[in-house]
Amino acid sequence: MSILIVLCCIIILVLLITWLKLNAFLALLLVSILAGIWLGIPLATVTASCQKGIGDTLGSLVIIIALGAMLGKLVAESGAAQRISSVMMNIFGRKYIQWALMLTGFVVGIPLFYNVGFVLMIPLIFTVVYEYKLPAVYIGLPMLASLSVTHGFLPPHPSPVALVAQLHANMGTTLLYGIMLALPAILLAGLLYSKTLKDINVTPLQIFKSEQTPNKLMPGTVNSFVTALLPVLLLIFTSILSIWVRNIQSIQPAMSFISDPSIVMLASLLIATYSLGIRSGLSMKQVMSIFGEAVKDVSMILLIIAGSGALKQVLTDSGVSQEIAGVLQGWQVHPLILGWLIAAIIRVCIGSATIAGLTAVGIIAPMMSQVHVHPTLMVLSIGAGSLMFSHVNDAGFWLFKEYFNLSIKQTIRSWSVMESIIAVFGLIGVLILNLFI
Repeated sequence: MSILIVLCCIIILVLLITWLKLNAFLALLLVSILAGIWLGIPLATVTASCQKGIGDTLGSLVIIIALGAMLGKLVAESGAAQRISSVMMNIFGRKYIQWALMLTGFVVGIPLFYNVGFVLMIPLIFTVVYEYKLPAVYIGLPMLASLSVTHGFLPPHPSPVALVAQLHANMGTTLLYGIMLALPAILLAGLLYSKTLKDINVTPLQIFKSEQTPNKLMPGTVNSFVTALLPVLLLIFTSILSIWVRNIQSIQPAMSFISDPSIVMLASLLIATYSLGIRSGLSMKQVMSIFGEAVKDVSMILLIIAGSGALKQVLTDSGVSQEIAGVLQGWQVHPLILGWLIAAIIRVCIGSATIAGLTAVGIIAPMMSQVHVHPTLMVLSIGAGSLMFSHVNDAGFWLFKEYFNLSIKQTIRSWSVMESIIAVFGLIGVLILNLFI
C-alpha cells in the first residue's frame, strides 16, 4: 500500500508541475506534506520532517552552488569564456570545427550553468555557421551535447552536487568517473550523431546574436583556461593527494579540510576574483555586483533542491523506503538500472533534469545501505537518467528550438534524440564501470 501511495504522490507532483503549472518548489513542498500525512506520519511531526529535510539538504549544498554560480558568472562576464572559445577555434581550424566547438562547450560547461553556457556559446556557433555556410544544427549540436553532459554528470552543477551529498559519494571521485563517461557520450551523441542531421538546413534567428567582448579587453589565454577549470583541477589534485597520504594519520584532518568541495570552491572563487576581476580592470564593486546577480540566477534552483530534500526526509521518516527496498530485492533489476529508470521516467513526465534527479535520489537514497552499489556510480546513473528524452515540457527543448529556428519535429529529431543517446550511453558506461569498481 505504501508503494502505491508513493506512486500516487509522484503522479500528483507531475500533474502539479505540468498541468497546473505550479512552481516546482511549491509542488514539492505540497506533495511532501501530503505524502507525510498519507503515509501515517503524525500530524505534529510532518512539518518537522519537511524542515529537517530542507535544512539537511541545503546545509551541504548552498555554499557549493552559490560559489559555483558566482564563478561561472564571472567567467562569462569577464570575457574568459569567449577567450577560451576563440583559442579553441584557432587551434582546430575549419576542418575540425566541430571538435573545437565540442571541446569549448566541455571546458566552458564545467563552471557555467547550462542556460548561461547556452546563451553565451550561441553567438559563437552562429558566427561559424555564417562564416563557413554550414548547417546550424550540424555545427551546434556537439557543443550543446557537451553543455548538457556537464550539466547532468559533473559537479559543481546543482543536480550532481545534490546527488553526491544525499548519497554520501565523494565529489572528486564523481568528477573523475563523470569525465570518463562524459567524453565518449559527447563524441557519440554530439559529434557522430550530428552527421546524420546535415539535411536540417535552417537559418538561425538573427535577433539572438549578442555583442562580443573586444579582444584587448578579454583575459589572457592561460588565465582564462586555468581559472575556469580551477575547481576541477583542485578537486582532482586533492583527491589524488588524499590517496597518496591516506596512511599518514597526522595530516588527515588537514587533507579533509583542503579537499572539502566548499573550501575548493571558495579558494577558486577568491583566485578568480583577482585573476578575472581586479586584474582585468574591474572594480571590487563591479565584481560583487556580478556575484549578486549570480545568486539571483540560482535562488530558485536552491529552493527546488530544498523541496526535494523535504520529500526525501518524509519518505525516510515514514519507513516506506525500507518497504520499497524489500520489494526491490525480489526484482531482477539492477539497482543502478532502477535509479536510472526512476530518474528517466520523472524526466520525461516533468521535463526538468534537476527535479528528475532530485526526486529519484529521494527514493533511492534511503535504500543505499541495502542495495550495495558504489554511491558514485548511483550518482552518475541517476544523472544520466535525468537527461532522458527532453521534449515539449522542458525549457531546454524550447530554448534549442527557438534559437535554431526549428520545427517541433526537427527539434525532436535533433535535440531530443541527442539527449536520449547521452542518457542511454551514460547508463551503459556506468554498468561497465561497475564491473571494475
